[in-house]
Amino acid sequence: MNPPQDAPPHGGHIRSFVLRQGRLSPAQSRALETGLPRWGIAYAPQPLDLDAVFGRAAPRVLEIGFGMGETTAAIAEARPDTDFLGIEVHSPGVGALLKLIDERGLTNLRVIQHDAVEVLRDMIPPASLAGVHVYFPDPWPKKRHHKRRLLAPPMVALLASRLAPGGYLHCATDWQDYAEQMLEVLAAEPLLRNTAEGFAPRPAWRPQTKFETRGLRLGHGVWDVLFRRTGARE
Repeated sequence: MNPPQDAPPHGGHIRSFVLRQGRLSPAQSRALETGLPRWGIAYAPQPLDLDAVFGRAAPRVLEIGFGMGETTAAIAEARPDTDFLGIEVHSPGVGALLKLIDERGLTNLRVIQHDAVEVLRDMIPPASLAGVHVYFPDPWPKKRHHKRRLLAPPMVALLASRLAPGGYLHCATDWQDYAEQMLEVLAAEPLLRNTAEGFAPRPAWRPQTKFETRGLRLGHGVWDVLFRRTGARE
């Protein structure tokens, strides 16, 4: 495993991920070669024209860290009237999701392989998103690594600024102490309000994964946190 890097070359924030040399399957390699030119968006330090990217005007939902992409593809397929933008740094996961996009004929899903903080800061216009999904981010369980957790106050403030009024931020984790930290940090952000008294029930739009189902059967907990951007009519 590569040693952790506190900051990207451009500096300014602690990275919440460590790039690893993941093994690509032949199918993932082919998907990267053929799919990235079709459904990938290259990082550039300038705002995206989302209507031009998707070829229409529609609600937009951003997902950070989509893993192998099964949940992302399932949500996009179930919500064809919404456009989805997935961010992931690991090539096997990007290849796997590109393969799913092709197999399912998804026209409402695009992928960016880059640091999510830089994408949000430089490419996503303020108040442009209908929602943000952060599902099972790296918990960095050791206390000395908690500073690497993605959902720290600066990142939550950035996410909130990119949500349109009434837009939602939905997070899920199977680490209780991270769930409690998420709840605390989101509750402290002035632009956000909780939709529940504490943790929220799993919304219908988030499929229950095989991993999650197995964990629940074994008595492991899963916690959902669902906040909305203030400013919309209740």
